[in-house]
Amino acid sequence: MQRGTRERRRLAVIRILVVLTTVTAVDYIVWRWFESVNWAAWWIAVPLVAVETYSVVDCLLFGITVWRLRERPAPPPPPADATVDVFITTYNEPVDLVMTTATAAVAITHPHRTWILDDGARDEMRAAAEAAGVGYVTRSGDWAGHSRHAKAGNLNNALAATDGEFILILDADQVPEPEILDRTLGYFADPEVALVQTPQFFVNVPDEDPLGSQAPLFYGPIQQGKDGWNAAFFCGSNAVLRREAMMLIGVRGYVDQVERSVAAALRTADKVLARARRSARADLRAVAALNRVAAAVTVARGRLAQGEPLGEVTYAFQRRVEEAAAGLVADDLATLQADLAEIERLGLAAGPHAGPDATAGGPAEPAEAGEAAVTALTRRDWSPLGALESVRALVAAVDVDRSGEAQAVMPMATISVTEDMATSMRLHAHGWRTVYHHEPLAFGLAPEDLGTMLTQRLRWAQGTIQVMLRENPLLQRGLSGTQRLMYFATMWSYLSGFAALVYLAAPVIYLCFGVLPVTAFSVDFFARLLPFLLVNQLLFLVISRGHRTWRGQQYSLALFPVWIRACTTAVRNVVFGRPLGFAVTPKVRQEWRPQWRLVRVQLVTMAVLVVAAVVGTARMAAGVATVSGTLVNLLWVAYDVVLLSAVVKAARYRGHDAPVPAGSVPAVPTVSEKEAQLS
Repeated sequence: MQRGTRERRRLAVIRILVVLTTVTAVDYIVWRWFESVNWAAWWIAVPLVAVETYSVVDCLLFGITVWRLRERPAPPPPPADATVDVFITTYNEPVDLVMTTATAAVAITHPHRTWILDDGARDEMRAAAEAAGVGYVTRSGDWAGHSRHAKAGNLNNALAATDGEFILILDADQVPEPEILDRTLGYFADPEVALVQTPQFFVNVPDEDPLGSQAPLFYGPIQQGKDGWNAAFFCGSNAVLRREAMMLIGVRGYVDQVERSVAAALRTADKVLARARRSARADLRAVAALNRVAAAVTVARGRLAQGEPLGEVTYAFQRRVEEAAAGLVADDLATLQADLAEIERLGLAAGPHAGPDATAGGPAEPAEAGEAAVTALTRRDWSPLGALESVRALVAAVDVDRSGEAQAVMPMATISVTEDMATSMRLHAHGWRTVYHHEPLAFGLAPEDLGTMLTQRLRWAQGTIQVMLRENPLLQRGLSGTQRLMYFATMWSYLSGFAALVYLAAPVIYLCFGVLPVTAFSVDFFARLLPFLLVNQLLFLVISRGHRTWRGQQYSLALFPVWIRACTTAVRNVVFGRPLGFAVTPKVRQEWRPQWRLVRVQLVTMAVLVVAAVVGTARMAAGVATVSGTLVNLLWVAYDVVLLSAVVKAARYRGHDAPVPAGSVPAVPTVSEKEAQLS
């Protein structure tokens, strides 16, 4: 059977299963809400049906994702004259590991220049790069005293120092194959393509994958599904980007921030003028001048909303303020001097600048006047002329040069500790297209211990939640409806930690105390739940197509404390400005020791579940609890324990039995092996 026919039939089966899953899921959850909630125990019944609703939504989002699963044919040949910069990002990884990647990068067949982006500014790294004839880039002096924005800042600095049409981004441990550019550059024949993402595959992971490092479901059906909706996103490494697209979204982001700053200044001006008019009611000449400026504020805000050039709008507004002030100069000069001194004290006359943010991924909003200064402006009783001068100074103080940042234009998004998702979302919002190329073309090193893995997963989750809070895709202009859902689906999945708490608590509460969150485990209950579960699992089997996804299912529950911590810390960072920090994932094996303390919450949870099972069995034997209810909850407990047990193996994991030797190129799969992995 030809490949195209086989793929069409598979997609047809997937769509049938998606429809069946949707029908059974909606039927079940509607029935749960209206027919089976035990309102007498609402304190557990309502949370349970709420998290079941969360899971149904998650299931439906997955169904939408794979509805247009796209298996691309081979791309066209690359343009021979395409200029490429290969960026290898590093901070504190061993020099020999970085040079292994750099040596492989130099051997890439398509003409290019290789650069090591050393955010650690190490002399030994520079010397090794120069000895190998590899370009070396570290932060320019412009970054001194400014927020570094972690990896995003490193890439932005390098973008400003290089000029290739395309950029291949590699993490320090991601060793590329020679044909990586030959297999990806051809997609850019479409002038609307801005990004080509390839999978991340790790060579130091045993078959049982105890840390869940391989992600065959994500780097496969999920990314292929997103690709079908033009929503495949940047994953931080093993990706090629079009420089023109990156610079354009950087410039657009700069303009948007300045426009927001001016709009905020004009909103504050409205408040200042309203207070000044109330104070100057007896002075008709002053009130008339203030009214003219207030009208100018309204006009300026309207022109900004219509997209007129920022410079023209602000220049015209400043002229109106100067004209209004000219007629009031003869007023009390002493009062004016006091007002000017206050303006100077607030930092507006010289153009205040927001200092560098204290947390990685936590840039301040571009309200250059500062919240304290704005609050003081709106509360002070100004003289009429002082009010006009404060308004003029407020608008003039907008930091057009973004002197609070090392670079005015930041192509890579800096709103999160992970730059990838936000950057690709901005590309999509500005009309660019992305491609997911389903072929491993670079091979890296996964975490070798539980602590490193947890640090990595926490950072991924924190970054995703930061993006959701700062630039929620459901509210972003320029994204299509399905693109919004594709980004939101990934963000939504990280809320599962809170759902896990309820799923774990419900059987314990019943087995120990006999409190049932449903009216009964009746025939109606099972007649709706079981078809949904069976069809959903069948969909996963067809989607995974033989790939091992069980470890991923285990960790989706077993890492619930990590997901909860990620959500709470991201909220504290975005809403309250609390430090979040940025941790680079170690690329070499750490000193081994049992890491039980890292999973103590999961271990305690497993113990509680086992105790609950014993108590529930005793209650059933004593005739206190029903047999059906106890058996259902015992099965529930057993399933939870099996999922949570992933952390036991992870805590004891000593690293791969055959680690990749330092300074050597990791062994990569052959072509036939890659085809087997992706089939």
